[in-house]
Amino acid sequence: MESYQFDNLTITLNKEGSREFSKVSYPIRYGRYAEIKTPEYIFQYNLKGEIKYIQGRGQGWPHPAEWLKRTVANDWIYYWAGGYSSVYDFFGEHYIPCLSYPSNPISGFNPFEDSAVSSAIEACQELLAQLASLTSGSLSQGLRDFLVLVTESDADTLRLRSHRLHKLIGGRVTVLPPDTRHVDYEVIPIIVADGCLYNCGFCRVKTGQDFSPRAKRDILRQIRELEDFYAQDLRNYNAIFLGHHDALCAGKELLEFAAERAYEVFGFERSNLRGTYLFLFGSVDSLINSEDALFDLLEGLPFSTYINIGLESADTATLAALRKPLSVETVGEAFARMLDINRRHEKIEVTANFVFGGDLPRSHMSSFLDLARNRLDRFYSKGAIYLSPLIDGRTRDKEAKRGMLRRFYEIKTLSPLPTFLYLIQRL
Repeated sequence: MESYQFDNLTITLNKEGSREFSKVSYPIRYGRYAEIKTPEYIFQYNLKGEIKYIQGRGQGWPHPAEWLKRTVANDWIYYWAGGYSSVYDFFGEHYIPCLSYPSNPISGFNPFEDSAVSSAIEACQELLAQLASLTSGSLSQGLRDFLVLVTESDADTLRLRSHRLHKLIGGRVTVLPPDTRHVDYEVIPIIVADGCLYNCGFCRVKTGQDFSPRAKRDILRQIRELEDFYAQDLRNYNAIFLGHHDALCAGKELLEFAAERAYEVFGFERSNLRGTYLFLFGSVDSLINSEDALFDLLEGLPFSTYINIGLESADTATLAALRKPLSVETVGEAFARMLDINRRHEKIEVTANFVFGGDLPRSHMSSFLDLARNRLDRFYSKGAIYLSPLIDGRTRDKEAKRGMLRRFYEIKTLSPLPTFLYLIQRL
């Protein structure tokens, strides 16, 4: 670690954060990064010199333990403590990620309406001119290289870099699996299949395309171009997302190919972070129809694997309302398969999504509880259930959202599996 002082700036290179993702109720950084402190802010940068985090230091900042994070897709996210009251119960984390784009939140809090938050993002760009002036002086090579990287990463450049990411994988990732919260949503996306088996009527994040697996040559191209895109910051990653919406249906051969090539090309064995993680979505039919050999394969890969399945409902009336072409019996079969895989495989966790909202049939959540209780006689810590709020005009009302939170908590206390709200994040 090297520190340099310039008037009101303290610049620190090669700071070491935690090597493991943790569930903690205070700000924590991971891997290696650089930091610039001013009297008003702490700016933190990845190994490419791109702004990653901003935290206010002055009295005008909303909360001393809250911060802004910029994603590789150039979205800003505000990490809100929410008073720490029941936050972990709702989300499985000690902070609520508040998104700067439309999603399905029911917290009723928008930090981006706070002038202190927008001012912090503007201050990050204003700092670049001051940093550029420093490069004319006598500096160590390491510091000069860092300042050049930062000053070259202005707002327009960062926007164009995010466009490059989306172009090389074939478009934006409209939704990440909820399990990626375990690595703070820090995943490298590799698309192994496009489209979806069902294209359900209620869904707002699917592409509308029919399911189509990618060719191996395209997957390998993505991996090689992603290696170049992430460059030196690859060392700060240890997780991949195989997309889009039903990678499980792509089958054993493609999943093995993508996972093994990514592990090798990305050099995960040299990561600044311990452990490696693999995330993907699966459908009801792909879970039911996948042979045991596929899960044996996943168990043998150098990853801890999370597979998220969209069950949505175990109620006939609700499935019809959602325009999801499945029967209650098929949903029950997939749920039973999920429980079986979780019992038999140490390194695999299958999780499930159910929709959640006030306009659904009253039998919807009671049918979920009946489904779970019929198959489980006690609480199990593995196999999380995520309830995805369906947000419409009425549920944007603050009182309606509070009612949904109360109802969620009632369901959570009755569920024999860990149950959380699903906050839809994109990449």
